[in-house]
Amino acid sequence: MKKKIALLGEYTPTFKPHIFTTTAIQHSCSLLSIDIDGDWVSTDDISDSLFDIYSGIWVAPGSPYKSMEKTLWAIQYARENGIPCFGTCGGFQHFIIEYARNILGFEDAQHAEYDPYASKLFISQLDCSLAGREMTLNFIAESQIATIYGALNAVERYYCNFGVNPEFIPLLKSNSLNITGSDSEGEVRVIELPSHPFFIGTLFVPQAQSTPEAPHPLVTAFLKAVFNY
Repeated sequence: MKKKIALLGEYTPTFKPHIFTTTAIQHSCSLLSIDIDGDWVSTDDISDSLFDIYSGIWVAPGSPYKSMEKTLWAIQYARENGIPCFGTCGGFQHFIIEYARNILGFEDAQHAEYDPYASKLFISQLDCSLAGREMTLNFIAESQIATIYGALNAVERYYCNFGVNPEFIPLLKSNSLNITGSDSEGEVRVIELPSHPFFIGTLFVPQAQSTPEAPHPLVTAFLKAVFNY
């Protein structure tokens, strides 16, 4: 039976990160000689049957989503059940919220894009927008991300205006979630769960760098995990 992944987000055909997401899957499938379909699923349409249909989820850029709660449920289910789960840009941000609520116990953990006046803003507006910028990243040695890249640094592109609130970074570091990538300013840009087959979130948009000649290694690693799930 053909494997499928759910691309969770509000698909906009003119939004470049969404175009890049679809084409990056094609690039990596071609490299791996596998056939995996990526279906766009509105977050408002997420249901209990999601994982009866899909072998992995990619929480895509383009928040705010129509349903934060359904998105967080899907992330939690994938995290707890070892289902490959990839989050880029807005997806990364929602990984943080899900983890803060369900692992760290902050039931009121919030995202500034949804509620800018919440008291527990784990995701806050960046002082300087990263939209359209390319920046150098540094990876922790022997982390999953470093292994996938085969390097300790890379240059990646961003499309976001929100990131991890520095106030809560010590809490995030104190538990099982690993912060394994940062930019030249030391800000959190990659998170991963090392005990999980594939649970990686990036604030940057790796799919933007994928080409037919050089599929992005992160997308390729995610699709490998889906294929082997």
